[in-house]
Amino acid sequence: MIAIIDYGMGNLRSVQKALEAVGAEACITSDEMVLRAAAKIVLPGVGAMRPAMERLKETGLVQRIHKEVALGKPFLGICLGYQLLFEKSTEGG
Repeated sequence: MIAIIDYGMGNLRSVQKALEAVGAEACITSDEMVLRAAAKIVLPGVGAMRPAMERLKETGLVQRIHKEVALGKPFLGICLGYQLLFEKSTEGG
């Protein structure tokens, strides 16, 4: 199963429908246990870096994402979701 991280910003249903269209099982979640159990993780995103990172931190999933990636779990950041992997950003000043 592919976990699509829900942190309140992103085209979640579009990503889910695209994955399902190619035969993948995908679920939208903000549950740490689901991320642990997932075979792969997708972090989509639309918007600006600062509010997105704040919302992601509010979910409490930042450390879980780091752990899963460190364990070698396949991870895909899409658009803003990819930018959230950066160590810093100058977007927004």
